[in-house]
Amino acid sequence: MRLSTVILPVRRWSEGGKEAWQRAEQLGFHAAYTYDHLSWRSFRDQTWFGALPTLTAAATATSRMRLGTLVTSPNFRHPVTLAKELISLDDISEGRITLGIGAGGNGFDASALGQEPWSPRERADRFAEFTTLLDRLLTQDAVSYEGTHYSADEVRNIPGCVQRPRLPFAVAATGPRGLRLAARLGQAWVTTGDPKVAQGEGTPAESREAIRRQIEGLEKACADQGRDAAELQKIMLTGFTPDRPLDSVDAFVDFAGRHAELGIDELVIHWPIADSVFAADPAVFERIATEASAQLTA
Repeated sequence: MRLSTVILPVRRWSEGGKEAWQRAEQLGFHAAYTYDHLSWRSFRDQTWFGALPTLTAAATATSRMRLGTLVTSPNFRHPVTLAKELISLDDISEGRITLGIGAGGNGFDASALGQEPWSPRERADRFAEFTTLLDRLLTQDAVSYEGTHYSADEVRNIPGCVQRPRLPFAVAATGPRGLRLAARLGQAWVTTGDPKVAQGEGTPAESREAIRRQIEGLEKACADQGRDAAELQKIMLTGFTPDRPLDSVDAFVDFAGRHAELGIDELVIHWPIADSVFAADPAVFERIATEASAQLTA
């Protein structure tokens, strides 16, 4: 199992931001991700920087670990401009970028551009069209497209991604339509667990059962596409289940083992942020990054 982290863009680069990304690489994390939001929940009235500039800076401050978003959504992005930025970022990082991508939700980003929040059906429609067009833009030198929600007119994306045929997509999905999209276009699949359990309505065992069902749905979607589900890396962004895996090294090893049995092969833990929902003991966090990671590898 791989161990990764997510570093929220809440620190100025000159005041601990840069050091966090470099320390993540020193600790041996497989990847370091960040949220792609304009703001997020309890951090809405606090410092919050842009995801892609942050990842660009992280790419120049590190040299080995993978970098990416968890996750980008159509809420305030357009496939044409996003594709150009991703190609540039993939070049700057020398091919270390993974695009976590999801449908988004009705949070702060959903109406920031002045639009009414989308219905669940429109959100799913947009997500499918957005991701399909983005795939074309990242794999073809010239693209023209006229869709229901997005268009592209003679768009050029030369020289394309460093990673071929394009940088990998990690598709966040739990419902049938999203899982079909992950099976069709994803190189990885992302879950945070069961949204109902994340809201405090369940137990750790119920959370694991929900993830088991999600993976079954992914396997079915892959079979329908004539694809082996084992080809997709299965990523879990932690912090949204009833478990408390960052309380100790033993707690994390137990948590990781139980989720490995389900088929999860990459766990992502939040870099500690004091006085927040992601508060954790930094010393325990670093021990998990080194000691627990070594146990999981063994």
